Amino acid sequence: MRERWSSRAGFILTTAGFSVGLGNIWRFPYLAGENGGGAFLVVYVAIAILIGIPLMTAELSLGRKSRLTPIAGMRKLTGSRRSPWNLIGWLGVAAAVLITSFYVMLIAWLAAYFVMFLGGGGGLGQTPAETREAFDAFTATPGPVVGYAALIVLLMALVVSRGVARGIERYAKVLMPLLVVLLAALAVRAITLPGAAAGLAWYLTPDLSALTGSAVLAALGQAFFSIGIGMATAFGLGSYLDARKSDVPGNAAMVVAFDTGIAVMAGFVLFPALFAFGMDPDQGAGLLFVTMTSLFQQMPGGAVFGAAFFFLLLVAGFTSQVAVFEILVASAGDSLGMARQRAVALCGVLCFLICIPVILSEGIWAHVRILGMDLFDFANRVSGDYMIGAVGLLISLYVVSTWGWTCFQEDTNRGAGRVRVSAAWRPLVRFIIPVAVALVLLGGFGVGTGDPVLFLGCAGAVVVGYAFFLRRFPA
Repeated sequence: MRERWSSRAGFILTTAGFSVGLGNIWRFPYLAGENGGGAFLVVYVAIAILIGIPLMTAELSLGRKSRLTPIAGMRKLTGSRRSPWNLIGWLGVAAAVLITSFYVMLIAWLAAYFVMFLGGGGGLGQTPAETREAFDAFTATPGPVVGYAALIVLLMALVVSRGVARGIERYAKVLMPLLVVLLAALAVRAITLPGAAAGLAWYLTPDLSALTGSAVLAALGQAFFSIGIGMATAFGLGSYLDARKSDVPGNAAMVVAFDTGIAVMAGFVLFPALFAFGMDPDQGAGLLFVTMTSLFQQMPGGAVFGAAFFFLLLVAGFTSQVAVFEILVASAGDSLGMARQRAVALCGVLCFLICIPVILSEGIWAHVRILGMDLFDFANRVSGDYMIGAVGLLISLYVVSTWGWTCFQEDTNRGAGRVRVSAAWRPLVRFIIPVAVALVLLGGFGVGTGDPVLFLGCAGAVVVGYAFFLRRFPA
């Protein structure tokens, strides 16, 4: 018999733990500040509600309907091993594997910095230049990173080996409330720093002049990828839901609300602190391991603040990755017929092995390039810009063409509470979401980047092409 969640709260916290990751803590606040501040926040929240909730609902509902993980589940739903819709499962799992290859490394970095801050932060540098030099030296020495990665994989295996209810659900019930408490405490500390008001103003003041078409597209992409649609995980987590009693639309709404709330709260930690010490925000790993580290080294009690900050990131990254690992293990069980313990051992070994080349790519294998990118950038780009977007597009098209609006609505509303798939969802599901996801995918391929006329032309072609597609599926 397939396992089930022991409670609705456990499912919501586990799925929210998967959605809430490192992108919520640094990428969202950075994009918000760069693209209109408060105006970007409004657009982002609107997109999360209008697009994120329906897509998350569809993926969870597919999992619940199939009662299997994505590869085996789509085979069951299509009734064929050769159906093109099976790509939803294969691409989703492939994206999860690629993401695991570099995400474990990032979690290992966070664990190392947490330990170093617990020891007082010595050796991490003081100025941004010094902290950059220390970070480069750390990543160029693979031994410690490999050791931390092995520990992370072992901890994930221990959690997942206990099953759903006694494993990831039990730990999510502890770690997710802890994450919220830590984030709130850090936000209070940051906004009470002298000079923090300038950071709050920069983050929250609407700047309509910065809210361009590319800014809206950035908000769309951030909402889509932050929520975690198209990585096979929401599909797999949905497969453990009760087929009749679970509230799929309500659960999806709560997960998206949790994910969005964490992203917004993260801005109250980073930017007041950065502006209080006269630092400019930076994008990517530099913000976490260089700029923020330098800030903590200058802040009174910064070692404690820094340890808490990196522990917060460690919790966010671990809860996200352990959910992905659960679905990889469950996929091995569903598709290969393996017992859970054997699947855990196999997936644990493979996850550790695939992350080693990525770790080395930041040091002694930095010269190894694929299409001009090192292994870290390649895995990140292919999974985040292409695979996830492709799966999201396939899911939206499957709902429109094969599942059908009426069946989707009836299946998904079984067990629903106040939040239901209503007639108001129909234009979103049939028209807006497929086109929006296609545009995100075009942006990932760089189509029209820096050339608004070219992008508008491609967008028009997408709309026309999709209109012809819909003529075959008028229901």
